[in-house]
Amino acid sequence: MPDGRRRTRLCALVLAACAGALGGCQTPVFLADEPRSQFDRLDQVRERRAPAYVTDEFGSRRPNIRGRLVPVE
Repeated sequence: MPDGRRRTRLCALVLAACAGALGGCQTPVFLADEPRSQFDRLDQVRERRAPAYVTDEFGSRRPNIRGRLVPVE
């Protein structure tokens, strides 16, 4: 492969990596104060709303995906 073509591909790869890194610095899709479902306001009023984040056994803050998806009995 000629040297010019290799350099062009390398520059394109570096530019794609930079564009991907800059694209990750956007605002989150779901904000904390937006309702999560049609029943979210009812759960919040009844104080049964699952927290957005939980602390695991190692002290790390993790999203509470299971708690937000499993219905409260």
